[in-house]
Amino acid sequence: MTSQGLDRLDGKVAIVTGGASGFGAAIAQKFAEESCKVLIGDLNSSAATTTAQSLKSSNIKTLKMNVTEESHWKEAVSVCLATWGRLDIIVNNAGTTYKNKPSLSVTEAEFDTIFTVNVKSIFHSVRVCVPQLQSQGTGGSIINISSIGSVRPRPGLVWYNGTKGAVTNATKGLAAEFGPDQIRVNAIAPLLSGTGLFSAFAGVEDTKENREKLIANVPLGRLTEPMDVANAALFLASDEGRFITGVNLEVDGGRAV
Repeated sequence: MTSQGLDRLDGKVAIVTGGASGFGAAIAQKFAEESCKVLIGDLNSSAATTTAQSLKSSNIKTLKMNVTEESHWKEAVSVCLATWGRLDIIVNNAGTTYKNKPSLSVTEAEFDTIFTVNVKSIFHSVRVCVPQLQSQGTGGSIINISSIGSVRPRPGLVWYNGTKGAVTNATKGLAAEFGPDQIRVNAIAPLLSGTGLFSAFAGVEDTKENREKLIANVPLGRLTEPMDVANAALFLASDEGRFITGVNLEVDGGRAV
């Protein structure tokens, strides 16, 4: 246990995709602090290694991982089993978007990319990981990172929000299907964060004025911080959330109210 943790994930093993930065890095950090063994899967293997080294935890490994390829999911599960002997938690955090713009400007290539990365990746994760969870007979937790756009879609990111709507809908269906196996499936729906993707999501330059305009519509008066999402993921992954499945947890400061 680290000095900050309470061992809430002691004995658990997790795969966190897109864990090299942003929400994924915060989730990996929080899980490791709670004594979870974490495999960070990310297409940017060097960034994943840097993140793992910065966390200074012996409980973290990294893997270059393309979440749109089933073979990469199989490798990730194999690494977990070879290293730690089990798998308990899957966090589908990896995702992508196009820059906020009119829907008629979105190309077919952009459409195909976001649905492949944001939705098909979860399809692969379920096909590969759920049989492993079932075979262990101890249940598990799957957490899909959706978006507040899944419940409050706006112009500019219509097809991106469509992918997140699919993620949220699939989450609920999977929760119903695999509940008898004690496999809980939940989603987290964050507001955008103040990372380098602000311009892509907001559709305006990342300036103090533009941030203030957006924040003015958020009851709690700020953007999402990565640790907000990490704390929500910890709750859903831990035994504290053992009777929660099929939810789309809005971590948005009240933006969707």
